[in-house]
Amino acid sequence: MSKFETLAKLHVAGDPLVLFNAWDAGSAEAVAKSGAKAVASGSASVAMANGFGDGQEVPLDEALVNAARIVKAVDLPVTIDFEGGYSEDPGGLAANGRRLVETGAIGCNFEDQVVGTDRIHDTGDQATRIRSLRDGVGVSFFINARTDLFLKVKADAHDDALVEQAIERGKAYADAGANGYFIPALANLQLVERISRAVPIPVNAMHLPGGPSRADWANAGIARVSHGPFPYMAMQEWLTSEAKAALS
Repeated sequence: MSKFETLAKLHVAGDPLVLFNAWDAGSAEAVAKSGAKAVASGSASVAMANGFGDGQEVPLDEALVNAARIVKAVDLPVTIDFEGGYSEDPGGLAANGRRLVETGAIGCNFEDQVVGTDRIHDTGDQATRIRSLRDGVGVSFFINARTDLFLKVKADAHDDALVEQAIERGKAYADAGANGYFIPALANLQLVERISRAVPIPVNAMHLPGGPSRADWANAGIARVSHGPFPYMAMQEWLTSEAKAALS
């Protein structure tokens, strides 16, 4: 079984794959030693660890070198947070996808926000972008299509109308060739369950400190739980605390 097939089979609604996101080769190796079944990077963590802001501020060449180092450090399937694919142009997306495949990664996150703005690509436009990325990465590559709908508004505005938009996007992204659908920032489990039931590909939720547990996500039909930037942030807090203790 290929690493792509392994990753795909790990996405089970009701028994979610947990991804404790890494940011470099060393953190990926540590996560792998924990018994993880796959390794994922997080763009915010990679950016912060290298002195950049999030939102494709890490230069593409550097992001790809970092991805290759993560892949080399572990024997597990690796999926990379590829943000907006570093291109608005279909040809550029396909070319960048080919470069990502060359790192050895077998999956990526691909978001629908217009990076660096408060806007989101139209559903049809993003579906076209997914097809372009698919042209570059080929069929044996897990595209986890992220919608930023729930990141762009406050949690108290996460309502039925927004969920219907998310379902429409999820179906369109699936038709365009996405393997998974990521809905970060949505924590209302009733709304999550509606999306999980309606979208025909595995749905990915974002772990939030103090938010739903893995069991809660499982009961809502989630197939993948990502920890995003929170492992890096916790590590930084620990490092600061240890340094203060050592210097006192």
